Amino acid sequence: MKIGIGLPNQARDVRPARLPRWAAMAEEAGFSTLGTTGRIAYPGVMDTVALAAAAGATSRIGLMSAITVSTVWPATLFAKEVAGIDEISGGRLTLGIGAGIRPDNFVVDGLGPGSRGRRMDADLATYREVWGGAPVGGGTNPAVTSEARTIPLLFGGMSAPALARMARWGEGYIAGSVPPPMAEASFDQARTAWRDAGRQGEPWLVGIAYFALTDPGLGRRNLKDYYADTEFTDLVVGTLSDTPEAVRTVVKAFADIGADELILNSATDEIDDVHRLAELVL
Repeated sequence: MKIGIGLPNQARDVRPARLPRWAAMAEEAGFSTLGTTGRIAYPGVMDTVALAAAAGATSRIGLMSAITVSTVWPATLFAKEVAGIDEISGGRLTLGIGAGIRPDNFVVDGLGPGSRGRRMDADLATYREVWGGAPVGGGTNPAVTSEARTIPLLFGGMSAPALARMARWGEGYIAGSVPPPMAEASFDQARTAWRDAGRQGEPWLVGIAYFALTDPGLGRRNLKDYYADTEFTDLVVGTLSDTPEAVRTVVKAFADIGADELILNSATDEIDDVHRLAELVL
């Protein structure tokens, strides 16, 4: 199982200038991937901005949005933004997307939370057209080369339409920030949807877990704040790994349920946690 680390772009009171250094340290330490968290209505750094910063500060480590709420964007604009990040990184981006559950994220006129599933289905076709070199705004997309790349897609969500979308368009599935037994159930559903769609092989399965080693108290407060408007607050806070033993336990648990990759999201921007985590899991 590969081990990635999340950029703390949505940790409360994140210091944005730390993100490029965090990315470079994670690459040097040997993590497989840098992940980001996507949310509009929160005082953090936009995931696309964090990914672009990480792309410029690194040269080898994978980049993954885990996940970005794609339906809050106009499809063509989002596709071009993502294509640019992917090109800056040299083709290291994996795009994890979801339809979103928080109504306050939908800040663009005409793109409300209603019908977001149907809109995502249409958006996916637009992404492929833009990434394939279709004209944008009357001209060619400068972020797409003559050898246009199809950016790998991973999907979140537990509904039947979300899983079917994953099986049709994606390379795999990202579970929510839930305990391993709940993630295992989602992985099983993803595998079933994959087989039902006639796909060969297996979907790439990604788990997400939170940790805070330098300042666990701050990590818990940050998670309570971030998830305060959801029914998952206690569940997510309860999964925070705040000791070396807890980190090792959650890594083993995700490996045991068949995760291909685990992204360990920091609940703080305490940069010492990059090295502390690396010493435990790499």
